[in-house]
Amino acid sequence: MKNFNKFWTKYGILMILVFLVAILGILSPNYFLTKSNLIQVFLQSSITIVVACGEFFTILIAGIDLSVGSVMALVGIIAGKLLLIGINPLVVIFLSLIFGIILGLINGFLVNKTGLHPFIITLGTQSIFRGITLIISDARSVFGFPLAFNQGLAGYLGPIPIPVIIALSLSGILAFFTNYCKAGRNIYALGGNKTSAWYSGINVKLYTLIVFMISGFCSGLGGILTAARLGAAEPLTGVGFESTAIAATIIGGTSFFGGKGKISGVIVGGLIIGVIGNGMNILSISTFYQQIVMGSLIIVSVFFDRLVGLLKSNK
Repeated sequence: MKNFNKFWTKYGILMILVFLVAILGILSPNYFLTKSNLIQVFLQSSITIVVACGEFFTILIAGIDLSVGSVMALVGIIAGKLLLIGINPLVVIFLSLIFGIILGLINGFLVNKTGLHPFIITLGTQSIFRGITLIISDARSVFGFPLAFNQGLAGYLGPIPIPVIIALSLSGILAFFTNYCKAGRNIYALGGNKTSAWYSGINVKLYTLIVFMISGFCSGLGGILTAARLGAAEPLTGVGFESTAIAATIIGGTSFFGGKGKISGVIVGGLIIGVIGNGMNILSISTFYQQIVMGSLIIVSVFFDRLVGLLKSNK
């Protein structure tokens, strides 16, 4: 039993992904496992993985960021406006990512200064950022971007979609950060026990800021990737995306109570969501049912995490 628990802890999420792929391959043998569809699954999952990587850090410190969808929309609109006035696409991408970091900094600053739980702060900034987006866009889409922007972020490098390359590259960098950098280890310590982290000399407020800045960066990147894929920045981009990002993070094995999780799990969690969405579309199942499945997965994942924690504490 002990060996099974170790095996499940290490490979359980991956086994679920393999199981889902196998089932959908059986139900739709002529389409699901084709090369073009599998590439599409990775493409559909890429933005989820990018944004979920940021959400991962906020949940890792036992917090949460509900503003990720609004940050996506606001950064996307800002990028679109800058592109339309003729600024170089590379400069626009850089400025947009900086703006995403600033929005994350605002979240972290408010969490530190007010002492309120990140749930409350980001619930508020979710509405604030969305309102600003609607005001500056006049609730209209921004489109007419240069081809270099669209193809540079949403095109293909050989057979591989560029958003997939970006998602995997970002995941690799953040995995290295969490595993091999002192700052990454301090974030884990902060999530494990904030009081103990403070007594051990870790600057709790500084790392809280860093975590939300990372989340803002990832959400901003998700916003400009979405704008490039659609060829337009939509003011309602990312509505409800916080649920998707949280689901990918929690399903990927990150503890909702902080201190435990891996970026590799976030990748697998994002792919599970992508596989489920793609499979249900192929099977002509309504998107309404997809929302039910998503919510159920979040509840089951958090319950399972809680159950495992209780079993370990009783040993």
